[in-house]
Amino acid sequence: MAVLKEGSRPPWVGLAAAVWVQIAAGNAYTFPLYSPALKSVLGFSQQQLTIIGVANDIGENVGILPGIACNKFPPWVILLVGVCLSFFGYGVLWLAVSQTVLSLPYWVLWLALVVATNSSAWMGTAVLVTNMRNFPLSRGTVAGLLKGYVGLSAAVFTEIFAMVLNNSASELLLFLALGIPIICLAMMYFIRACTPASSEDSSEHAHFLFTQAASVLLAVYLLTTTILKNALSLNSSISYTLAGVMVIFLMSPLAIPLKMTLFPSRHKRSGKLGGSSNNLTEEEVDSSQTASLLTPISSEADLGSFHEGEDVSEVDMLLAVGEGAVKKKRKPRRGEDFKFREAVIKADFWLLWLAYFLGVGSGVTVLNNLAQIGVAFGANDTTILLSLFSFCNFLGRLGAGVVSEHFVRSKTIPRTFWMMVTQIIMIVTFLLYASALSGTLYAATALLGICFGVQFGVMIPTASELFGLKHFGIIFNFMQLGNPIGALLFSGLLAGYVYDTEAAKQQGSHCLGPNCFRLTFLVLAGVSAFGAFLSMILTIRIRPVYQLLYAAGSFRLAQASDH
Repeated sequence: MAVLKEGSRPPWVGLAAAVWVQIAAGNAYTFPLYSPALKSVLGFSQQQLTIIGVANDIGENVGILPGIACNKFPPWVILLVGVCLSFFGYGVLWLAVSQTVLSLPYWVLWLALVVATNSSAWMGTAVLVTNMRNFPLSRGTVAGLLKGYVGLSAAVFTEIFAMVLNNSASELLLFLALGIPIICLAMMYFIRACTPASSEDSSEHAHFLFTQAASVLLAVYLLTTTILKNALSLNSSISYTLAGVMVIFLMSPLAIPLKMTLFPSRHKRSGKLGGSSNNLTEEEVDSSQTASLLTPISSEADLGSFHEGEDVSEVDMLLAVGEGAVKKKRKPRRGEDFKFREAVIKADFWLLWLAYFLGVGSGVTVLNNLAQIGVAFGANDTTILLSLFSFCNFLGRLGAGVVSEHFVRSKTIPRTFWMMVTQIIMIVTFLLYASALSGTLYAATALLGICFGVQFGVMIPTASELFGLKHFGIIFNFMQLGNPIGALLFSGLLAGYVYDTEAAKQQGSHCLGPNCFRLTFLVLAGVSAFGAFLSMILTIRIRPVYQLLYAAGSFRLAQASDH
């Protein structure tokens, strides 16, 4: 694959295309939109429905295979796998809900949803890993932005569901089976690796600010139009117009590469090679691919200035070993490139995994049961709840990237500090749900959405900073296993059982009143308290590392590999 020059236009084209792919990758968040149809048309109990919801989370977050594949194949291959999974998985679900095929076994539908939502893992891995490597100097910002659009996707699909598809679950599933593959096939060409810039400049900062502002405007627009749709009776022409404006907002990141094409910068970076990208020699490319990703500038010789793959003579290497400058087979240190088997034996790895598991596992329990929670609390339209959660989830992801990036550079505060803060807020949120006080449903949902989003926005750049970007795909996807495991334990086993038990007491298939989920919320409050404790321990452990890597700007982010 050709390697592109640093600072060239393609990274921003790829980022703009990644926005669309990330919206498509958020298809797993549509489960609350069609789950009532699964329950009514197919006659599922609430516990059966929550177990189906676990399939939704397993498919979305089991990304070990795409994590391995992203180091072996170009991004378009990873996206193509996601296209096929989406088509076949949602296609089977559409056949069942539309009753085109009758009496499909429960296990077939469960597997179909795993396959369908596993497309999210392939799509998300392709664009996230590629763009994190393309923008290694702004990894927190990029992670927050891209995962923010995934969080916002629920509101996008809700808009399509309400304004274009007339609240039809079968039409939504058909749209997911056909529309997602079309989007990914159209964007496939633009998602590609390139050589990242070796230093930051003001124009890049301005471009990120523009993209973030555009995403916030889109989020506000989606929330506003969803409320209008439920408050007013809009005819089809107005609904289609509002959906069209949403598409224009989604296209806004393309303004950056267009501006760079029409008004190219005359600024020349020092050391930039002239001519085409082919002037980069293989030795330069290989060297950039094997360099350490976060190497503190230090006078200590044993930090390892010599790495495998660099052009160092054998005599020089032997002399370096003799003088103690190089230690043979030295294990990687925090901030350098870890292989998965090297990372998985570290205490930091498991502390981050456990804190993330407790944070997202409790949050996804509410998300998977949001429609039923709304009905139990007397909400007339649960689509507003989903849009509110999506909007706040987006703010949490985007804000986590921006805020943590600022404080990690200016105060050397590890990003996990914000994971701890939000998990403390989650304790209060779950207690609000359990109390069932009048008027607290929407406030609690908004708070939980923000806190849930922060878990994603913090975990991703933290994993890359502690363990490097070279094998980031598999490390990040292993971290994400916390989501389905949490969903199985807290949603499938706990929430589903509590709901069905209370529904049986009320002698009906639906449960009404705060008791439907009260015990669940109290348990989740305890889970969040433990998660906050683990986040605090991790923050204390890694603070000295961040002080070394970021203090006074004494850090170097080497160019990431493009394979």
